[in-house]
Amino acid sequence: MNIEEYTEKIGARFPFKIFALFLISAMIFACNNSNQSKEPTEELPNIVFIMADDMGYGDVGSYNPQTAIPTPNMDKLASEGIMFTDAHSPSAVCSPSRYGLLTGRYSWRTRLKKAVLLGYDESPLIEEDRMTLASLLKEKGYTSAGIGKWHVGLNWQTKNGYSLQDDLNESEEYSGVVRENEENIDFTKPVSGGPLDLGFDYFFGTFGCSTSDPPYTFIENKHTVGIPSVLIPDSLDQLPGVVKGLMAPNWSEENVDLEFTQKATEFIDKTQKANNKKPFFLYLALSSPHIPFLPPEFAKGKSEEGPRGDLVTVVDWSVGKIMETLDQYNLSKNTLVIVTSDNGPRKGANGHLSAGNFKGYKGSIWEGGHRVPFIARWPDRIKKGTTSGQVISLTDMFATFSKLTGATSTGGEDSYNILPAFFGEKIHDKDKQIRIFHSYAGKFAIRKGKWKFIEGETEGDGPKVGKSAEKTKGELYDLSTDPYETTNLWESNPQTVLELSKLLLECKETESVVNL
Repeated sequence: MNIEEYTEKIGARFPFKIFALFLISAMIFACNNSNQSKEPTEELPNIVFIMADDMGYGDVGSYNPQTAIPTPNMDKLASEGIMFTDAHSPSAVCSPSRYGLLTGRYSWRTRLKKAVLLGYDESPLIEEDRMTLASLLKEKGYTSAGIGKWHVGLNWQTKNGYSLQDDLNESEEYSGVVRENEENIDFTKPVSGGPLDLGFDYFFGTFGCSTSDPPYTFIENKHTVGIPSVLIPDSLDQLPGVVKGLMAPNWSEENVDLEFTQKATEFIDKTQKANNKKPFFLYLALSSPHIPFLPPEFAKGKSEEGPRGDLVTVVDWSVGKIMETLDQYNLSKNTLVIVTSDNGPRKGANGHLSAGNFKGYKGSIWEGGHRVPFIARWPDRIKKGTTSGQVISLTDMFATFSKLTGATSTGGEDSYNILPAFFGEKIHDKDKQIRIFHSYAGKFAIRKGKWKFIEGETEGDGPKVGKSAEKTKGELYDLSTDPYETTNLWESNPQTVLELSKLLLECKETESVVNL
């Protein structure tokens, strides 16, 4: 499907009505043992993991029938697979969530205790000897590509032995250490500590947030594509959230995800033309709908929300292109496709509920900050049109992919195998599993069964998108009856508060949540 065809497709649909898939009850997939996941098949599946940047629970039509944004491709994927309604990112912002996804380990166990990585002084967050999804799957013969936003650190080489200084994350002012660091980067030299050093066979992406963090240039494998040599124009610098810095002369903010999608389809092309019958793993980390809201020409005006919503349609277009490429090579039947987001959204415009009815937005510790859409399709293995209320986290992909492929993992300390839930099977002791969430400001929440405990005061939590005047000693919610966190049960359930408080402390002090 080309851009013109997609434009006609969503234009013809809008306005439209999407019937809520929540009405379809989660069905039990045929299996021999409801408490055990299926064993790896002889023919290992390809795995495509597509992650949007700041796409909310309420942005996708299959999750929100009243969405102001047409998402026909994601809706189609949901109708052909399973939709998780209680899926979460481990953090409400991007760097820690990406670390958690790739390693199966919470980022707060590293030096990153709050916020995100920012600036050239940020060395790799993932140690070279730590197993990632890519190195895990490499054990089973997978060819892996990481395409899109990286944002978990790289080692940059400098000019004349210059040592990068700590910029204290003061990148909003392009002066002092921030400017000096950038001016002393040698962009002709290779980077290290990135995807190719962590198990991936190919990388095409960006260092930080693709459209708001310098350098504004693509990196292919270990080298920048061109040399960032000019400062971004004032028209871009003045947009909210954009960090001033160098860009490549031919850089285009609007076309970033078009480039990522093209590289992703080219990777699939290459794996098939190699004719080596090796399975592949594609990690496609899109930039949309992250700020600044600058959609490409074909997507402008395609949503009733505005430019941010238009960028969600770019995510949907990209999903469609990947699905089309899989069909072209008859790969759909043996490919597990997952579409999700790295954290919650920014607030929607024009009355659009970007986080659905959940409280909070990107950055906050409430559900809107970390509850995300999560759709999985694997024809003939995942039953069509099903939903699951199983609590899952992006950190769980590590243990799940290990079980799926039979790969032996060393790592994934905070990762549970949730593969049975893909097939409609029960997960043993699911109410005993522990999930930890983390906010932009470094605030913790713990989820066990129906209970969610938020540690300490929440006033002002979030990077200007999740703020609230609420000020409490702490918060406790029964999400089985109050998923929108309207009634704080802290005072009325002191025993539960005490139990979860102790459990959270224990989680922080141990190296593995899973083995508690």
